[in-house]
Amino acid sequence: MYFTDRGIEELVARRGEEEVSFEWLADQLRTFVDLNPDFETPVERLATWLARLDDDED
Repeated sequence: MYFTDRGIEELVARRGEEEVSFEWLADQLRTFVDLNPDFETPVERLATWLARLDDDED
């Protein structure tokens, strides 16, 4: 188990029944980066990965 799995599991446990929009998620990511600028690159990579999930991997 990766260390990050604990945070993901907490997220699911606390908010797993909620539905959110990508706009809401983007706002939360922007706020997080504003408060934690050292995480700008990982958040950018996560956002890009999420945005490209359906792209063909040719």
